[in-house]
Amino acid sequence: MNDNDEVTGVFEEHRDHLRAVAYRMLGSLSEADDAVQETWLRLSRTDTSDVENMGGWLTTVVGRVCLNMLRSRRTRGEEPLERRMPDLVVSTVDGVDPEHEALLSDSVGLALLVVLQTLDPAERLAFVLHDMFAVPFDEIAPIVDRTPAATRQLASRARRRVRGAAAEPDPDLSRQRKVVDAFMTAARAGDFDALVAVLDPDIVLRVDQGALPSGRWLELHGALAVAKQALMFQRMAQIAQPVLVNGVPGLINTAGGKVMSVGAFTIAGGKVVAFDILADVDRLSTLDLTAVERP
Repeated sequence: MNDNDEVTGVFEEHRDHLRAVAYRMLGSLSEADDAVQETWLRLSRTDTSDVENMGGWLTTVVGRVCLNMLRSRRTRGEEPLERRMPDLVVSTVDGVDPEHEALLSDSVGLALLVVLQTLDPAERLAFVLHDMFAVPFDEIAPIVDRTPAATRQLASRARRRVRGAAAEPDPDLSRQRKVVDAFMTAARAGDFDALVAVLDPDIVLRVDQGALPSGRWLELHGALAVAKQALMFQRMAQIAQPVLVNGVPGLINTAGGKVMSVGAFTIAGGKVVAFDILADVDRLSTLDLTAVERP
């Protein structure tokens, strides 16, 4: 085996891991693929004969690439990251497609990805690399041009924001589904009181509507405010198909053969603590939904 074959083989061993890192950093599947490709190009141009831990080296490289991409977004003055729903990974209720298992390891639910997008790029890098992938702070520090102690503080600030805004989902999928079933029953009946009963008092509803005249982003907080959307939920519930969205229970809604929305529930403590919906028709048209299409 020549050197190029060896380098290619090593990279392919780590490709799924690198894509998972990039997805958490960027919230975009296509940009994650771009980041992985750029990491490959950097590897192919670098003498790594002295690298003892190739997996760690590649992780820090893809982290640096993602950090640059996040900073470039802000430099270009693009819409705030927190005002765009992350790309969705939709699977059947039977389980996550094997192709996406590495991408969604560690239960990276949609609500967590939404909150990650509100972090400063350097905070996001420190949190993702350290808390999700156990990269030591002394290896993250050079990427963000800070000392290890300062990098630790970045991750600590990010951790507080994440814990305050993204509840950890119930690990039992069957319990999650029971709560979603109760929500759907109440929604179909238009039962306001029953909806309130299944919603956490501090629930957040987020809807990315795309470029609609009514506005791109809808965000509501509190059980009463969210339950007042009962009519919207009632229409949705009549035609909804259950799916998994980023590994948690979700719904897909179609009309005239076109996907109109995809939503994901975050369940904790027997209540719906977050409901995140992508209703941007342009973005929905790009989703790969072959795994969940009806026969």
